[in-house]
Amino acid sequence: MKLLVTGGAGFIGSNFILYLLEQDGDIEIVNLDDLTYAGNLANLKAVEESPRYRFVKGDIADAALVGELMADGIDAVVNFAAESHVDRSIIDPDAFIRTNILGTHVLLDAARKNDISRFVQISTDEVYGSLGPTGYFTEDTPLDPTSPYSASKTSADLLALACFKTFGLPVMVTRCSNNYGPYQFPEKLIPLFITNALEDKPLPLYGDGKNVRDWLHARDHAAAIEAVLKTGVPGEVYNIGGNNERTNLEITEAILSALDKPKDLIRFVTDRPGHDRRYAIDSSKIQEELGWDPSYTFDRAMEETVAWYIENRWWWEEIKSGRYQEYYKNLYGDLS
Repeated sequence: MKLLVTGGAGFIGSNFILYLLEQDGDIEIVNLDDLTYAGNLANLKAVEESPRYRFVKGDIADAALVGELMADGIDAVVNFAAESHVDRSIIDPDAFIRTNILGTHVLLDAARKNDISRFVQISTDEVYGSLGPTGYFTEDTPLDPTSPYSASKTSADLLALACFKTFGLPVMVTRCSNNYGPYQFPEKLIPLFITNALEDKPLPLYGDGKNVRDWLHARDHAAAIEAVLKTGVPGEVYNIGGNNERTNLEITEAILSALDKPKDLIRFVTDRPGHDRRYAIDSSKIQEELGWDPSYTFDRAMEETVAWYIENRWWWEEIKSGRYQEYYKNLYGDLS
């Protein structure tokens, strides 16, 4: 199979590429990524010389480039390319509309014109909105996005499913819970807090810290996407969760404990607008129908994740220096 992966230099996309090239010796991957702020080719250094891997710099909204790539023997598409940080979408939603909605439309249109046999649209549990203290998101939960980011992803999902219903394009949509693991851009909670703690800087925790998320290791997510790509049913939605619900405060305290850092590094900051209180995923459909199960326990995965950021300071220190210092200040205030 020759696979077009979009956004493959980002956190989840790069973990998927590394996983799939390791697991499937017959796969060829073309990685289309525009290398915006979170795209990093260092994530893929281990496979950059592989004859089964090719990188193409470009925008998924570039119809000519996308059409040219898909016409060159592509069998299937996995679309990771997206603006994905909620805080950024609140500050400046324009890029989210362009990439997440228009870019997905361009990909779907090219896939339809080139008779692509499988198209996996990577989405998020944030399209469902916020849960109360009990219950779980299922694939039938009504969509109720609460931020420009989640609204743009909802729009992309609906475009993809409409292409299946109207044109018969074999689309499948996956909706995952919060991911963590190696190569995650340090604006997200876990890598930001690990790297800040390593530098003895404050950890900016929104609100009361009791927002709940279900945490999924990126490698487990990659295995789930592989299952959907190879055996998923066109037109279907698959939820993917890690069965690891934790409050943000619990995550923060686990990081500080793993690094033997004091709790007084926690800095409670003003909550962001529209901050959903709880997400929790019911993954029974993909488990029962496609045979996928998460393999990482939370304790093991957190231990490995913390160790990775300790051992790879070169990777994140460059990211957090220079122009990103002003970005963090705009998001969280002066934490010096």
